[in-house]
Amino acid sequence: MSFPRPLRRSVSLSPARTLRLVVLGQSAVGKTALTVRFITRRFIGDYDPTLEMIYRHMAVIDGEMVHFEILDTAGQEEDSLQIEEKIKWGDGFAVVYSVTDRCSFDEVVRLCFLINHIHASPKRSGGSEQPPVVIVGNKKDLQFDRMVSTEDGENLSKTLKLPFYEISTRDSYEETVVVFNTLYQELMRQGHFSPGSLKRRTVSKVMEKIPKMQASSTLNTAGRSLSFNSFRDYIPE
Repeated sequence: MSFPRPLRRSVSLSPARTLRLVVLGQSAVGKTALTVRFITRRFIGDYDPTLEMIYRHMAVIDGEMVHFEILDTAGQEEDSLQIEEKIKWGDGFAVVYSVTDRCSFDEVVRLCFLINHIHASPKRSGGSEQPPVVIVGNKKDLQFDRMVSTEDGENLSKTLKLPFYEISTRDSYEETVVVFNTLYQELMRQGHFSPGSLKRRTVSKVMEKIPKMQASSTLNTAGRSLSFNSFRDYIPE
């Protein structure tokens, strides 16, 4: 399998296309590890499963500056309004399950249905195409704990007609790049970055409450200095 050229970290603050992505899935499937691996190239395996964060990351793809805003959801049980607002916020979605957890695999169908249902609402503006969704089977390195076969993931992908990648966030940075690159390329194909789509979007009160973290070595927020070593201890106000 060939991988796209790894995204290069950028220090430029020039105008960039903004892409909002949401990482969905049950708790403990590796959503935060996937997100942080993509942003920092580092694997950190231990996170607070109740923590939600929007990560902001600048990268260059095919010579174009892209500003990623990635919502890493907690995966805990939440009311329908909260999950609906998070799905409305996103332009593209990575639905993650763990190959060691059958229940997380079964959850994929429900989440994909919610995405399609919410974005198909007459209240939603834009074209008729559904937002891009990628199914991600994580933790393939844990072969002895596997409960979901690769074939199971491939069959679900065919049924839902969605791209599917089975990856190891721990073992491969390049595999995490494939996930986010696929969403970017599909949004480009749909013309998401056309002039008409660049107008300022409103943000709900639910989304305003989620902490934001800039993809730099440290972040100053509420008087605290955070790093990717210490943010697991961060408790939102």
